[in-house]
Amino acid sequence: MLTFLRRAVVSVDLNRGGASALSKLLRRYSSAQSCAVAAESRPAAGSTFLAQMAEAVEQKITDDKARHEERYRQKRQQQEGKSRYNGMVKKRKWEDPPADPEAVRNFDPASRIKKRKCVIVMGYSGVNYLGMQRNPGTKTIEEELLVAMLKHNWISEEAFNQPQQIQFQRAARTDKGVSAATQVVSIKLPDNVDIDALNKDLPEQIRVFAVKRVTKGFNSKSNCDARTYTYTLPTMAFALHEDKVDMESYRVPEERLKVVEETLKLFEGTKNFHNFTSRKEFIDPSSKRFIMSFECEAPFVPEGSTVEFATLKIKGQSFMLHQIRKMVGLTLAVVRGLTPQETIVKAFEEQRYGVPTAPGLGLVLNRIHYEKYNVRYGEDGCHEALDFQKEEQQIQEFFRKHIAATIVETELKTFSMFEWLETLPLHSYEPRDENETREWKGKQKSNDEDDDDDE
Repeated sequence: MLTFLRRAVVSVDLNRGGASALSKLLRRYSSAQSCAVAAESRPAAGSTFLAQMAEAVEQKITDDKARHEERYRQKRQQQEGKSRYNGMVKKRKWEDPPADPEAVRNFDPASRIKKRKCVIVMGYSGVNYLGMQRNPGTKTIEEELLVAMLKHNWISEEAFNQPQQIQFQRAARTDKGVSAATQVVSIKLPDNVDIDALNKDLPEQIRVFAVKRVTKGFNSKSNCDARTYTYTLPTMAFALHEDKVDMESYRVPEERLKVVEETLKLFEGTKNFHNFTSRKEFIDPSSKRFIMSFECEAPFVPEGSTVEFATLKIKGQSFMLHQIRKMVGLTLAVVRGLTPQETIVKAFEEQRYGVPTAPGLGLVLNRIHYEKYNVRYGEDGCHEALDFQKEEQQIQEFFRKHIAATIVETELKTFSMFEWLETLPLHSYEPRDENETREWKGKQKSNDEDDDDDE
């Protein structure tokens, strides 16, 4: 019997309540043995052994419990020491009144700065910036804006480090070198802000035009109905490839402009643009985009220059990474006679095509459209319409001085379009081999990354 109990002690699972049960069993068996031994007047060796075993098991239970409690305490201390930010929490935690009795008497919760949902209407020249979106260690538009807002107490230090706490969201995420005549940022701000003071601390390439109150749930990106971009380039880009033209003296003929217009119309409507971006497959629903209009405005010669320029204007619901620049690139390849118009039609099909990407210099986010929001809230008496009519004069003045002039000046200095056109004939406009599809897939994005409006 003692041999059996020894095996039971060794094999019992002390972490699942077995120790407690074994302890009770040993006590009961020890008591029975004691009575039997007393009756028979024999030595109580077995009873003593069982009592010792019961005591050992109870000590084991106590030690394990103490060890478990110590591990739990250490784990809680480690978790409390880590102030991990929860991105889902948007509201700031309530701050308790100060411990000082005098400060408590003067503490007024109503004196806390109240913030309301607003939009910042702004413009910028992106030639010398690495895009709109903030990226640590790089020169971006958002970084300049956030630094200036922090200096003028539009936002707190905490909001500067984590802008999502004040529901910061831009309408479009422009890429490197891309400018914006009108950009809209939704954000929570104090009631009284000084726009003129803020602009003094912003670079002259960035300008805030207005701050407008919007509804509590407004999001500058998801509430946007459409976006209008423009692409400005020298008209010599419309000449046939075999024609040797001089950029300064060239004037685009009327018949060439008609070819341009016909080519641009091929992009209008709902199409599958998987060939006009990266990391997109034909079967991906997000590859389909709706282009409302694509047209070429009348050519013009900028003041102080002899080179003729033209502006392509495109309006669509949304655009993917490099989509517009690839649309312009393939348009110029067709207009210059390097590939037929059928290439554009085929590029909307499942077959893979290599589409050239035009330089980013001439691309501008021209306007953000909020027609549905304006119909519902623009005339409710509490919110302003987001049509930017009041700011139109400021927008146009900034565009001419800091965007259009910069595009022309930079093009005449660097000849980026001219150099790109020289490489255009080297591009292949034939379908890509199916064996090359891997290079198009690239690194898959995580679900929380949004590739809309990356131009």
